[in-house]
Amino acid sequence: MKLAFFGNGRMGRAVVERARDAGHDVGVVVTSRDAKASGDELAAKLRGHDAAIDFSVAAAVLTHVAACARAGVPLVEGTTGWQGQEAEARRLVEERGGAMVYGANFSLGVNLFYRLVDRAGQLYRGLPAYEAYIEEAHHAKKRDAPSGTALELRRLLAQRLGREVPVASTRAGHIPGVHRVGFDSAADEILLIHTARSRDGFAAGALAAARWLASPGSGKRGVHAFGDVLDDILEMERTGKP
Repeated sequence: MKLAFFGNGRMGRAVVERARDAGHDVGVVVTSRDAKASGDELAAKLRGHDAAIDFSVAAAVLTHVAACARAGVPLVEGTTGWQGQEAEARRLVEERGGAMVYGANFSLGVNLFYRLVDRAGQLYRGLPAYEAYIEEAHHAKKRDAPSGTALELRRLLAQRLGREVPVASTRAGHIPGVHRVGFDSAADEILLIHTARSRDGFAAGALAAARWLASPGSGKRGVHAFGDVLDDILEMERTGKP
């Protein structure tokens, strides 16, 4: 694939490196130096790419969504903190017949972790002796807190349990990412833990989503949550076929 990238932070650099290692063609890389570029200028840079991957900043997401839609380039949106603008992002994509996959976390492991936590929420529903909680920890430079992953875990549990679930956040050092979901009672405690050892898992998932969007003759359209297309992507990963 010929790929375009938005963002040159730690995650942005990790996904570019992973793309190069996998033999993909790294085209344009849009950074903060391009912040003053108009939507038309960005669209011109993007044309001819098979897909774009965005790990930038929340304030730039709508600009990137609009530019990709205008250029006819499907977008993998991995930035967090922009979900309050999801309705506008959908409008921009759909009015141009574009395609986008978005997610709070593109790690395949995390997305399977979501399913484990969702199932746990079903099992503990109606058992008031067990109180659910979420703890998450990331490196000191991560801007948003709670993390997008923790917010998704909270949404899943609140939906299953019928009550809000507290989230505690830590920002320190160089922690890649740890999420703990606990169910605590006077008698015992159950813990589900996901620990990220590197950013490679997030990069691999974003590239898998790009392959899914750009697969030959796929004609993908519309806006899709990563979790909603996860089964298709897992099958693609297992078989090696788009």
